[in-house]
Amino acid sequence: MIPSSLIERAGLDPARIAQHVRHGLEGADDGELYLEYKQAEMLVFDNGRLKQATFDTAQGFGLRAVKGEAVGYAHASDVSEAALIRAADAVRAVKSGHTGRYSEAPPRSNVRLYGDENPLGTPEFEVKARLLETIDAYARAKDPRVRQVSASLAASWQVIEILRPDGETYRDVRPMVRVNVSVVAGDGDRQETGGHGYGGREGYAKFIESGAWQGAVDEAVRQALVNLESVPAPAGEMDVVLGAGWPGVMLHEAVGHGLEGDFNRKKTSAFAGLLGQRVAAKGVTVVDDGTINARRGSLSIDDEGTPTNKTVLIEDGMLVGYMQDRQNARLMGMTPTGNGRRESYAHVPMPRMTNTYMLAGDRDPAEIIASVKNGLYAVNFGGGQVDITSGKYVFQCTEAYKIEDGKVTAPVKGAMLIGNGPTDLNRISMIGNDLELDTGIGTCGKNGQGVPVGVGQPTLRIDRITVGGTG
Repeated sequence: MIPSSLIERAGLDPARIAQHVRHGLEGADDGELYLEYKQAEMLVFDNGRLKQATFDTAQGFGLRAVKGEAVGYAHASDVSEAALIRAADAVRAVKSGHTGRYSEAPPRSNVRLYGDENPLGTPEFEVKARLLETIDAYARAKDPRVRQVSASLAASWQVIEILRPDGETYRDVRPMVRVNVSVVAGDGDRQETGGHGYGGREGYAKFIESGAWQGAVDEAVRQALVNLESVPAPAGEMDVVLGAGWPGVMLHEAVGHGLEGDFNRKKTSAFAGLLGQRVAAKGVTVVDDGTINARRGSLSIDDEGTPTNKTVLIEDGMLVGYMQDRQNARLMGMTPTGNGRRESYAHVPMPRMTNTYMLAGDRDPAEIIASVKNGLYAVNFGGGQVDITSGKYVFQCTEAYKIEDGKVTAPVKGAMLIGNGPTDLNRISMIGNDLELDTGIGTCGKNGQGVPVGVGQPTLRIDRITVGGTG
């Protein structure tokens, strides 16, 4: 069990540590001491055997001094007074830009979006290993064409503590679990893959129930068998229907990053300077919501101590907000939104998404598909690339189908969506009433840092997207 204070856990005197923090941040506009203790495990069952079983414990601190646009940051895995003294001397080197007034501390919140339970303790290791073996056997019994199965369980338990030079302290205990299943199905010389994962900020109990993992295996096998029947994807400009849920990852990448405060302050985003202007078709409302209970992207407080929010970014097509950390909000004259996030104590916080999704419209998904004469129905996505400044993106479809005369027909292989996020927001012509969030699998990368996120959307029709195909 972790003591109430990570400073005390390290055997340090809180009063002396606070003194060193004040020394390091003297003359700064903002900053904090961020302490972290984290346990993590991963079990991987691959090709009929337990291939990986890892357990890791990490701890450390990061000390940040913010002066104007400049940031001084020092971190160490050695949580000791000597290391903190060295860090305080290092961050004091950032001298320029001080405004003469230290920023007020983040407001307090009693909201708890998840419990303190450490998922690594229950169930026992042997139970987890047997479960993975059972998943493997179940997948292979589903269909004789299943040739390979990989299943994994991953969990972490993170305790963070934030100490500010004004004496305010913030603490959060963050559990995380993820289950993933992938399969390879084959028919003759042809092989195709399918996968499904799920998770959230709670213990293992709900995620390892038979109904949960069997559903994941069923979905992974279904995808692989569908892809076995796929034909080369058509190429050219066509109307595209995006499925509900995980396809929101395209919204996250092609639009969400462009609405983060740092890109807009530096005017490197395609959305810079457009607050109050129309940036999307009427009916399009996009929010970032870190307050959904137990979701993978949710946080009770962000990594600066600010409570997370439900932040409206685009409302009925109008750009109304950005996601902000403390530094960029101050420099832009705005309010922090609880989006200051970091991968670990070794990283500086920056504006990052939490759970980003588009709200539902009023159209029936079947009506949306029926409206397309010849197009593409994209249900699942793999990797993608986005240029923040131009908004251009390329996304790979891992499950997609032809739409012919308003009906979903043959599955296709190798489809790539190529477009421009800001442009395509204005090409959304129909919004479904079936909003779904993803199943709890997203990780977002930015500037070399990865953090857990959520995505979501209803079924959407977007007119005239370029599809790169193999047919």
